[in-house]
Amino acid sequence: MCDSIAPGVEIGEGFSHGLGIVVEDDVRIGANVTLGNHVTICCGTRLGDGVTVADFAVLGRKPRLAKSSTAAATVDMPGLVVGDECAIGSHTVLMSGTILGARTIVGDNAGVRERCRIGEDVVVGRSVTVENDTVVGDRVKIQSGAYVTAYVVIEDDVFIAPMVVTTNDNFMGRTQERFKHLRGATIRRGARVGGGVHVLPGIEIGEEAFVATGAVVTRDVPARTLVMGVPARPVREVPAEELLENQ
Repeated sequence: MCDSIAPGVEIGEGFSHGLGIVVEDDVRIGANVTLGNHVTICCGTRLGDGVTVADFAVLGRKPRLAKSSTAAATVDMPGLVVGDECAIGSHTVLMSGTILGARTIVGDNAGVRERCRIGEDVVVGRSVTVENDTVVGDRVKIQSGAYVTAYVVIEDDVFIAPMVVTTNDNFMGRTQERFKHLRGATIRRGARVGGGVHVLPGIEIGEEAFVATGAVVTRDVPARTLVMGVPARPVREVPAEELLENQ
């Protein structure tokens, strides 16, 4: 099976790859990069040193938006940037205009949309979706199947459990009024969000807060507070021994 590597590609030492790869023009590949079988690296992508990419991943794809999309235009969007020693899973799609910090891991079947900023030492789990214009800090863990909608801000050291759902549109796609109010959640440093939690648009979850499994968060969560229930309500303070400063 033939590979297709454009003549203008810059490739560092120690590059290795499987069968059937496609590397488009204006791509820069660092030293000791490994690509699996049938990987596609799209135009403008930059891969740092020591990056590994598993089979059938697509890196740097340009988005194609529906006429009704609320995302910004994608004209002249820069390429994808993948930091040193990142590991990208099989069948993962990372869009152009996004930056991944060093040593970040993206699991199999995950998707990260355009214009996202993902920090260093982050884990984006299997089948996670991170929508456009989202910011993720350092050392964040987003577990399998979570949905991070557009315009979310997740600060450093946040834990997002499996199947968490964030939202950004109280009008659910109806009326022009919604465009004035689109806003994702803000999840502050060290917060923990339990499995299956749903977070409504524009909610702020405070620093070191704890949201219990299955909660529906309809109001802002104070810092260092444990909330639970539907709707989520404060129960008690987070114990001092669980705070980041005491780890």
